[in-house]
Amino acid sequence: MSESIIGKKSFEFAVIIVNFYRKFTVDKKEYVLSKQLLRSGTSVGANVREALNAQSRLDFIHKLSISQKECDETIYWLELLYETQYISKEEFEKLKNPAMEVLKIIRSIIITTKSKNS
Repeated sequence: MSESIIGKKSFEFAVIIVNFYRKFTVDKKEYVLSKQLLRSGTSVGANVREALNAQSRLDFIHKLSISQKECDETIYWLELLYETQYISKEEFEKLKNPAMEVLKIIRSIIITTKSKNS
């Protein structure tokens, strides 16, 4: 199967999240919020991968919808880490920007796929 843009972007985002988590837990000794971020941030790409191997158009939409929710949850955890001053504005933006890019792509794919389904 050829590499999809969303597959590539969501995997790259997961790598960013894993690397952030590894450094963050060492530097800040914070394990609860960061674990939530790790789970949701890596789940985005895992669900995209499942969507790319979907058995039907509806299954594809369903899996991407889960990925969309996980991406939005990841942004929530980033906002919480920022607002509670665990991360700086610079760190927040560095993590939020790729999350927003992935979220926008996922939403666009879902909208386009649904419109073709009508």
